Amino acid sequence: MTEVIAVFDIGKTNKKILLFDSNFKVVKQHEEKFPVITDDDGFECDDIDLIKSWISKSLEEIVTGNEYDLKGVNFSTYGASLMFLDDNGQRLTPVYNYLKEIPETIAVGLFEQYGGKNEFCRKTASPALGLLLNSGIQILWMKDQKTAVYEKAKSVLHFPQYLSYTLSKEIVSEPTSIGCHTFMWDFDQMKYHQWIPDNEIALPEPINNDVVFSADVAGKEVKVGTGIHDSSASLVPYLKASPAKFILVSTGTWCINMNPYNEEPLTASELEQDCLCFLTPNKEQVKSSRLFMGHFHEVWAEKLAKYFNVAQDSFKKVKNDQELVDSLLNKYGEDSVYFSNGKESFDEGLKVVDLSVFPNYEEAYTKLMIDLTALCITSINLVVPEIDDTKILYISGGFARNPIFIELLKKSFPAKKVLISEIDNSSALGAAMVISDTLSEADVAKLDLGIQE
Repeated sequence: MTEVIAVFDIGKTNKKILLFDSNFKVVKQHEEKFPVITDDDGFECDDIDLIKSWISKSLEEIVTGNEYDLKGVNFSTYGASLMFLDDNGQRLTPVYNYLKEIPETIAVGLFEQYGGKNEFCRKTASPALGLLLNSGIQILWMKDQKTAVYEKAKSVLHFPQYLSYTLSKEIVSEPTSIGCHTFMWDFDQMKYHQWIPDNEIALPEPINNDVVFSADVAGKEVKVGTGIHDSSASLVPYLKASPAKFILVSTGTWCINMNPYNEEPLTASELEQDCLCFLTPNKEQVKSSRLFMGHFHEVWAEKLAKYFNVAQDSFKKVKNDQELVDSLLNKYGEDSVYFSNGKESFDEGLKVVDLSVFPNYEEAYTKLMIDLTALCITSINLVVPEIDDTKILYISGGFARNPIFIELLKKSFPAKKVLISEIDNSSALGAAMVISDTLSEADVAKLDLGIQE
């Protein structure tokens, strides 16, 4: 039987189970979409009971089948969701949706008490994102708005740790979930922020992600990881297997640029420009910047297709025409057509840009990519410290397949190797890798990062 680690990769839309062999190859993968339910206020949320029952059934099938020898289980999930348990370890709340609206006064009160909004956000390396996106706010919201339930709460777990708890029955916390814009972690002191003890909130001290616990799965003893936040999990394959220091440019709807080697404290100015910090599984700072690049691209690509009367996905066929790129750079210099005042002018650009200045779709799209890449370069530079010893820029996700984007990045960062990484399911792979050391002899340094020059 093939020895495997099972990872449940829980996204907002898709829930997957992946089985990794001892060489970190996916030997089986299955994806589910579950119908959502509503919480006690009537707001849409994930059906946690359905997810738990699917996890349990999936693991039982693996153990009782004769194809795989299940060695370990881990969980990679979205962040910004907490679970409250009573003193019997029973769940008290649904998985509240982080897009749920709550009174703004809760965050305002927190800022006022602890040095003002700018200083509080700088210290916790968390932009104030509103709603329940800063998950620590959920604790204060529960205390304020759902007092009867809150008073019964004995433990508070992040979502990945709750799923791990359903198997291991261990109440734990770990760096990656605490370190993702939660308002909970003081990055100056590298410990929970003072408001947590001041409010007598008992949170478990974080343990590193390589810790595993024994659990009984359908009569078989299996090792269970602590669970991990998906953004930080996607960094793990590079941290483990990259031959040199790097910056990861992870592209999709959001482009997130992560530099695990930038130790400079986050500044108020960087926060305003959409920077934040994550934590690695070893509790080290990862300075990161965000750009809504995939969304900008999607909206503009649709508009260009309509204007030039071409197929919606025509951009996939546009090659990097170096002569055209050079002529547009000569013509416009650093002036942006689509984002005349930076990323904040996206909505304005949609209304005022005159597409008739372009003779054809190829030219219009090439200029869009020049302008978008310029925004991305500005965003990447926010995580490059004064003394920079990173040697590689890894590009992953959808834009790794865009030749104009890749060539422009190579020209902008001549001192770095720009490498295209074709790792699929990097969050799930990271979740498998953090627990692999205790389970197998696999040499993670030999991992194939799927690199193309």
